[in-house]
Amino acid sequence: MSSASASKIHWFARLEHRFHVWRERRARRRGRSATIVPFPGYGGTGWVRVVGRVLIVPPPPEKERGEGAGVRGWRAFVGIPVSFAAVRVELAGRTHEVVADRGGVIDTVIEAHLEPGWQTFTMAVEGREPVEATVFVVAENTRFGVVCDVDDTVMVTALPRPFIAAWNSFVVNEHARTPVPGMAVLLEQLRRDHPGAPVIYLSTGAWNVAPTLRRFLSRHLFPAGAMLLTDWGPTHDRWFRSGREHKSANLLRLAEEFPEVRWLLVGDDGQHDEAIYSAFLEQHPESVAGVAIRRLLPAEAVLAGGRASVKHGPEPVPWVSAEDGAGLRDQLREAGIIDTSS
Repeated sequence: MSSASASKIHWFARLEHRFHVWRERRARRRGRSATIVPFPGYGGTGWVRVVGRVLIVPPPPEKERGEGAGVRGWRAFVGIPVSFAAVRVELAGRTHEVVADRGGVIDTVIEAHLEPGWQTFTMAVEGREPVEATVFVVAENTRFGVVCDVDDTVMVTALPRPFIAAWNSFVVNEHARTPVPGMAVLLEQLRRDHPGAPVIYLSTGAWNVAPTLRRFLSRHLFPAGAMLLTDWGPTHDRWFRSGREHKSANLLRLAEEFPEVRWLLVGDDGQHDEAIYSAFLEQHPESVAGVAIRRLLPAEAVLAGGRASVKHGPEPVPWVSAEDGAGLRDQLREAGIIDTSS
């Protein structure tokens, strides 16, 4: 990329920041204040990865309030990110001060000694009441984990066609989103067969949709897991962040953080999952237990702009594919990753 182009995009990123600062000032003049939106994190022996976002969010309309109420997708994107907000984290009896990034995102590692499994802690900003957050701590003797894509793997979204993606992200009510058949059963079976195994939902989706995604997963009985999403905004050298780079970087990070864990990588053939998983498998074969690829149905493939074409020879680990969770479950059972007696 030329220096002139990089300068232009850098200018665009600064413009986006100024726009959000203007929105923040306008909202504060109206008496609104910042809040924490926590996301499920993960951790290991002596540390946890804390993730969340500092936003000024509008109150939901009366007709959308209540636990069972659905929310239009666009409402997830109207929150105002608070840049470089100071956040107080109360974790394991200690107080930590962390700072959000330019987009209001908190993604930091904190030293803490917690028992394995789901643990809770609190986060607070601007002196407001603390908000409860969760983190899954991986036991030291854990040897298996699941990394699962979201779009067209657990939730039918027909990405990456821009207009379809925009419709699903901004217009469709969250109750209208459709789960991929059998995927919840598959992931729950893996969790039962491997007690204590972490489940991590790794998606190119924006952090804005994390609350909606969490409700979707719970509503359709998917196992709880940490969420690693991304920020769609510009960076210093490009208009939008690279979703492929986001996934690859987080897979490499998991391999470094949990060198003894072998991951089952679950994705679909509508985007870049096969290429990303193939590259990761080549770099870190000791960190992969297997790959499960959900094949898009013909109509879904048309909406998604076709299937990814990835050629790979014999793999050192099981590599299975099917059109739904039931088919993947059968093949993973044959491969020995799922208990044959279940």
